[in-house]
Amino acid sequence: MQCVLLIGLPGSGKSSFFKDVFADSHVRINRDMLKTKSREQRLFDLCLELRQPCVVDNTNVTAAERAQFIGPAKANGFEIAGYFFDVPVRDAIARNAARPTGARIPAVGIYAAAKRLQRPVWEEGFDRLHAVTLSGVGFAILDWPRPGAPAAPEPAI
Repeated sequence: MQCVLLIGLPGSGKSSFFKDVFADSHVRINRDMLKTKSREQRLFDLCLELRQPCVVDNTNVTAAERAQFIGPAKANGFEIAGYFFDVPVRDAIARNAARPTGARIPAVGIYAAAKRLQRPVWEEGFDRLHAVTLSGVGFAILDWPRPGAPAAPEPAI
Protein backbone atom coordinates (compact mmCIF):
# COMPACT_ATOMS: atom_id res chain seq x y z
CA MET A 1 0.00 0.00 0.00
CA GLN A 2 1.11 3.51 -0.67
CA CYS A 3 0.73 6.86 1.09
CA VAL A 4 1.62 9.83 -1.10
CA LEU A 5 2.36 13.29 0.27
CA LEU A 6 2.05 16.24 -2.08
CA ILE A 7 4.31 19.07 -0.92
CA GLY A 8 4.17 22.62 -2.19
CA LEU A 9 2.71 26.07 -2.12
CA PRO A 10 -0.98 26.73 -2.63
CA GLY A 11 -1.47 27.14 -6.38
CA SER A 12 1.52 24.96 -7.28
CA GLY A 13 -0.57 22.33 -9.10
CA LYS A 14 -0.89 19.65 -6.42
CA SER A 15 -4.62 19.01 -6.86
CA SER A 16 -4.38 19.00 -10.65
CA PHE A 17 -1.52 16.51 -10.35
CA PHE A 18 -3.63 14.31 -8.07
CA LYS A 19 -6.44 14.28 -10.63
CA ASP A 20 -4.05 13.45 -13.48
CA VAL A 21 -1.99 10.78 -11.72
CA PHE A 22 -3.78 9.30 -8.69
CA ALA A 23 -7.55 9.91 -8.92
CA ASP A 24 -8.28 6.40 -10.23
CA SER A 25 -6.24 4.53 -7.64
CA HIS A 26 -5.87 6.55 -4.41
CA VAL A 27 -8.22 8.20 -1.91
CA ARG A 28 -7.68 11.96 -1.74
CA ILE A 29 -7.21 13.39 1.76
CA ASN A 30 -7.58 17.15 1.55
CA ARG A 31 -8.38 19.53 4.40
CA ASP A 32 -9.98 22.03 2.01
CA MET A 33 -12.64 19.43 1.23
CA LEU A 34 -12.92 17.88 4.69
CA LYS A 35 -12.96 21.28 6.48
CA THR A 36 -11.42 20.15 9.78
CA LYS A 37 -8.22 18.51 11.00
CA SER A 38 -10.36 15.97 12.86
CA ARG A 39 -12.14 14.82 9.70
CA GLU A 40 -8.84 14.69 7.86
CA GLN A 41 -7.37 12.49 10.61
CA ARG A 42 -10.40 10.17 10.61
CA LEU A 43 -10.20 9.63 6.84
CA PHE A 44 -6.43 9.06 7.04
CA ASP A 45 -6.88 6.55 9.88
CA LEU A 46 -9.57 4.74 7.87
CA CYS A 47 -7.24 4.49 4.86
CA LEU A 48 -4.58 2.95 7.12
CA GLU A 49 -7.09 0.53 8.64
CA LEU A 50 -8.47 -0.54 5.25
CA ARG A 51 -4.99 -0.58 3.68
CA GLN A 52 -6.27 1.86 1.07
CA PRO A 53 -3.72 3.80 -1.01
CA CYS A 54 -4.09 7.50 -0.27
CA VAL A 55 -2.77 10.91 -1.24
CA VAL A 56 -2.45 13.70 1.31
CA ASP A 57 -3.20 16.70 -0.89
CA ASN A 58 -2.31 19.55 1.46
CA THR A 59 0.59 21.99 1.35
CA ASN A 60 2.61 19.82 3.80
CA VAL A 61 5.26 22.55 3.80
CA THR A 62 7.05 21.60 7.03
CA ALA A 63 8.72 18.38 8.11
CA ALA A 64 6.51 18.40 11.23
CA GLU A 65 3.33 18.47 9.12
CA ARG A 66 4.62 15.61 6.99
CA ALA A 67 5.66 13.57 10.05
CA GLN A 68 2.02 13.40 11.20
CA PHE A 69 1.34 11.21 8.17
CA ILE A 70 4.69 9.51 7.55
CA GLY A 71 5.08 7.93 11.01
CA PRO A 72 1.64 6.28 11.21
CA ALA A 73 1.69 5.20 7.57
CA LYS A 74 5.13 3.57 7.92
CA ALA A 75 4.01 1.89 11.15
CA ASN A 76 1.16 0.35 9.15
CA GLY A 77 3.45 -0.95 6.40
CA PHE A 78 2.73 1.72 3.80
CA GLU A 79 5.29 2.86 1.26
CA ILE A 80 5.79 6.64 1.55
CA ALA A 81 6.14 8.66 -1.65
CA GLY A 82 6.70 12.41 -1.67
CA TYR A 83 6.17 14.78 -4.58
CA PHE A 84 7.69 18.23 -4.07
CA PHE A 85 6.20 20.90 -6.34
CA ASP A 86 9.09 23.17 -7.23
CA VAL A 87 7.06 26.23 -8.28
CA PRO A 88 8.10 29.88 -7.93
CA VAL A 89 5.85 32.04 -5.74
CA ARG A 90 4.96 34.25 -8.73
CA ASP A 91 3.73 31.18 -10.65
CA ALA A 92 1.69 29.94 -7.67
CA ILE A 93 0.09 33.38 -7.37
CA ALA A 94 -0.73 33.42 -11.09
CA ARG A 95 -2.25 29.91 -10.94
CA ASN A 96 -4.23 30.90 -7.85
CA ALA A 97 -5.58 33.99 -9.66
CA ALA A 98 -6.84 31.73 -12.47
CA ARG A 99 -8.97 29.71 -10.02
CA PRO A 100 -12.69 30.43 -9.66
CA THR A 101 -13.28 33.29 -7.22
CA GLY A 102 -14.49 31.06 -4.38
CA ALA A 103 -11.49 28.74 -4.67
CA ARG A 104 -8.80 31.44 -4.46
CA ILE A 105 -6.74 32.00 -1.36
CA PRO A 106 -5.31 35.40 -0.45
CA ALA A 107 -1.81 35.97 -1.83
CA VAL A 108 -0.60 36.52 1.73
CA GLY A 109 -1.35 32.82 2.36
CA ILE A 110 0.96 31.82 -0.48
CA TYR A 111 3.73 34.09 0.81
CA ALA A 112 3.29 32.73 4.35
CA ALA A 113 3.54 29.13 3.09
CA ALA A 114 6.68 30.05 1.11
CA LYS A 115 8.33 31.40 4.28
CA ARG A 116 7.60 28.18 6.18
CA LEU A 117 8.50 25.83 3.31
CA GLN A 118 11.05 23.16 4.20
CA ARG A 119 12.30 21.09 1.30
CA PRO A 120 11.73 17.39 1.96
CA VAL A 121 14.68 15.15 2.78
CA TRP A 122 15.03 11.38 2.63
CA GLU A 123 15.64 11.21 6.37
CA GLU A 124 11.98 12.08 7.00
CA GLY A 125 11.13 8.49 6.04
CA PHE A 126 10.33 8.67 2.34
CA ASP A 127 10.71 5.50 0.29
CA ARG A 128 10.37 7.46 -2.94
CA LEU A 129 10.85 11.18 -3.42
CA HIS A 130 10.34 13.29 -6.53
CA ALA A 131 10.48 16.90 -7.68
CA VAL A 132 7.58 18.05 -9.85
CA THR A 133 7.76 21.04 -12.15
CA LEU A 134 5.15 22.50 -14.47
CA SER A 135 5.75 22.88 -18.17
CA GLY A 136 3.59 24.01 -21.06
CA VAL A 137 2.59 20.41 -21.71
CA GLY A 138 1.95 19.24 -18.15
CA PHE A 139 4.00 17.98 -15.25
CA ALA A 140 7.63 16.90 -15.32
CA ILE A 141 8.63 14.43 -12.59
CA LEU A 142 12.26 14.06 -11.56
CA ASP A 143 13.67 11.53 -9.10
CA TRP A 144 15.08 13.18 -5.97
CA PRO A 145 18.76 12.35 -5.48
CA ARG A 146 19.64 10.00 -2.63
CA PRO A 147 22.13 11.17 0.02
CA GLY A 148 25.61 11.20 -1.41
CA ALA A 149 24.29 11.76 -4.94
CA PRO A 150 24.32 15.19 -6.59
CA ALA A 151 22.20 17.79 -4.80
CA ALA A 152 18.48 18.14 -5.41
CA PRO A 153 17.32 20.87 -7.75
CA GLU A 154 17.36 24.32 -6.15
CA PRO A 155 13.95 25.69 -5.21
CA ALA A 156 12.35 27.91 -7.83
CA ILE A 157 10.81 30.26 -5.28
